[in-house]
Amino acid sequence: MELPRHELSTTGERRALLVHGLNGTGQTWWRVAESLVAAGWHVTTVDLRGHGAAEPGDDLKLSSYAADLPRDNWDLVVGHSLGGATSVLASLEPRFTRALALFDPVLAITRESRDEIIADQLAELELTEQSLATSKPHWHSMDVALKVDGVKLSSERTARGSFDDNPGWNVVAQAIALPVPTLILSGDPAVYTMLEPSTAAAIVEANPLVTYEVVPGTGHSPFRDDFDATMAALYKWLTSIAG
Repeated sequence: MELPRHELSTTGERRALLVHGLNGTGQTWWRVAESLVAAGWHVTTVDLRGHGAAEPGDDLKLSSYAADLPRDNWDLVVGHSLGGATSVLASLEPRFTRALALFDPVLAITRESRDEIIADQLAELELTEQSLATSKPHWHSMDVALKVDGVKLSSERTARGSFDDNPGWNVVAQAIALPVPTLILSGDPAVYTMLEPSTAAAIVEANPLVTYEVVPGTGHSPFRDDFDATMAALYKWLTSIAG
């Protein structure tokens, strides 16, 4: 599937692809994208199948989400949540990207947590700007507005089907096999994260290309909960792998 693309700069020599999470759109990356553009990057975001302006597709398998991502030999791919799992699968291919950053990626879903996660995603479809701003008073107002826009463009088929079509959701083995420098920026386990610290530790132990950091005080959306700390960690890591 050819995904809708949003280009934020045409001048940067380094090219980054940003891949959103479930019930999101490419527009939800606005703040991260603007920061990267200001740092000299050409930034592309996409709407995943069943999200935003994209067609729904025949299925919502992780492998299909990954197959849709544009193969442009990226310098950096950033994936959040579902977009993190999707980006892991695509990054196993040669020349997909030179570096990968994962913001609280959903690498595995246990049988015990599955029903609760599905219920949470379906509940997102009822979000309003008022309800979200009340529950996330620390979020930027644009993050609130664009998150709500995203869920309005999603559907129960997308929110539920992304789990129904992936009954064995687990890409941990693929994360261990990643062939490119990879940064995992997790939400704080004391707040909320969808990545078990023990899972992250196992990946780091098995793959020396992977770096794992927790963004203190943040939840599943570190870049919305503490934008400055998240971007500082990303830029520090990018500097470390450049040299």
